[in-house]
Amino acid sequence: MQTNPTYSSLVAVGDSFTEGMSDLLPDGSYRGWADLLAGRMAAHAPGFRYANLAVRGKLIRQIVDEQVDVAAAMGADVITLVGGLNDTLRPKCDMGRVRGLLEEAVEKLAPACRQLVLMRSPGRQGPVLERFRPRMEELFVCVEELAARHGAIVVDLYGAPSLSDPRLWDVDRLHLTAEGHRRVAEAVWQTLGYDPEDTEWRTPMPATLPPGWAARRVADARFARQYLLPWIGRRLTGRSSGDGLPAKRPELLPYEGPGA
Repeated sequence: MQTNPTYSSLVAVGDSFTEGMSDLLPDGSYRGWADLLAGRMAAHAPGFRYANLAVRGKLIRQIVDEQVDVAAAMGADVITLVGGLNDTLRPKCDMGRVRGLLEEAVEKLAPACRQLVLMRSPGRQGPVLERFRPRMEELFVCVEELAARHGAIVVDLYGAPSLSDPRLWDVDRLHLTAEGHRRVAEAVWQTLGYDPEDTEWRTPMPATLPPGWAARRVADARFARQYLLPWIGRRLTGRSSGDGLPAKRPELLPYEGPGA
């Protein structure tokens, strides 16, 4: 791996994690780790170009069908691919199909860029992670194997103690806070070979007293009302939070900061 490489372009492929939920900007749009990473890379490469094809709620089949060929055709220096985790969270999940689609995506993207970046996604502490951990870890084994075969690099977020801390996750319990996205951007930055700006991104946050019983029950009720029940409703009706939404930054254009 190069030290402080010069990359002139970045294309991000994936779902809500790469779209940037829940790193909310004042104008109501989302920033997220990919935007933060693009900003850093742009500071090292005049004329740096960036596209973000991610759309919340997408399954790996949709990512392959809607984003992969578009990304491959852009000819970017760096492509990031994070997908399949939404599949693992479904009650019924064919992991063989997920692995096959992820392999299809990697086989198309790896030769289309200078550096393909894959990830072992972070997981929040709690019962949801424990329930789906075997599927997630099966997915991550596939990621490692594909990276080894196709010369991709893997950013290990799953193994970072800091990113499992519930305080780095939004109230929906599915998406990172702004601080969580900042740490992910740092992780990708370092894995690409740039000098660290934060050598402690893996370090857990200082311990604090956990919320009391009453506060936890209020938080649980809010979570169920605002996020869990709507999520169940979408599953029962076959809808997705990303239905009808366009890609975040569909064209590979010069990066000019948030909202550009």
